[in-house]
Amino acid sequence: MTDQRADRSTPFDASGDALSDVLELIRLRGDDLAVVRSGDRFEARHHTGERMLHIVEQGPVQLDVEGEGELPRLERGDLVLLATGATHRMRVPDGGAWMSGRFLVEENTAAPLLAVLPPAVVIRGSDEGLEWLPLTAGVLAAESAEPTAGSRAMVSRLLDLLFILALRTWAELDDAPHPGWLTAALDRQLGPALTAMHRHPERPWTVEALAARASLSRAAFAARFVRLVGEPPARHLARLRLARAADLLATTSDPVGAVGRTVGFTSEAAFSRAFAREHGTPPREWRAAGTPFPSV
Repeated sequence: MTDQRADRSTPFDASGDALSDVLELIRLRGDDLAVVRSGDRFEARHHTGERMLHIVEQGPVQLDVEGEGELPRLERGDLVLLATGATHRMRVPDGGAWMSGRFLVEENTAAPLLAVLPPAVVIRGSDEGLEWLPLTAGVLAAESAEPTAGSRAMVSRLLDLLFILALRTWAELDDAPHPGWLTAALDRQLGPALTAMHRHPERPWTVEALAARASLSRAAFAARFVRLVGEPPARHLARLRLARAADLLATTSDPVGAVGRTVGFTSEAAFSRAFAREHGTPPREWRAAGTPFPSV
């Protein structure tokens, strides 16, 4: 006899999850974790390119980000995500403790995507509705204090989880979030269209086709896209294609013409011109020089 209760199950549908697609694209991975317990007048410095997350166990801790001046001090339970890799330091006048997690990404694709975020995303542990923060931090601390079989994998996945939750929380708490892919990825209407573009940048997307995925008129879609993403759909698609091309140039030996066709260009000449306009160097020279991917 068939159990009719099984018919009530709802399959997990993440077909329009643009945020997950972007995180997969940049190959986000929690790398390692360090616990800092400091004495008086101690400071820890982190250089440009280190994509970090810090959770305060004992405060106060002063966070200084290069170019941002002195930010409000961090208290026990607070989390700060520095996804752009900004140079910063953590310092305490009277001793403190915090956990520091590091992230690895595919820099060719991550640099322009993460550059839309502020240098420091601060999540206050005292805010309401953040039960996930002390819970996840507690598990992370336990794995760090007594590592056992599987601890390295658990720490990596917990750091990934905290990265995602911090982005979600920042976007929801900020009354005027910065335009960019994150704002659009969390938007119910733009999410499916952004997902389609990120999954298949090589396709000849039109504004009409993307608007249909968002269930909006062409004009309403175009206006909403510019407001939330910060640039028109065609410009965003071009940047996605060239970011994917840079990744392929850096990680494969495919001919330049084949790379261009893979990301949606109909000719090698058109691809080379577009790549040079975006990055200042034709793709052959960029590959030969091992040019680092520029932030935008």
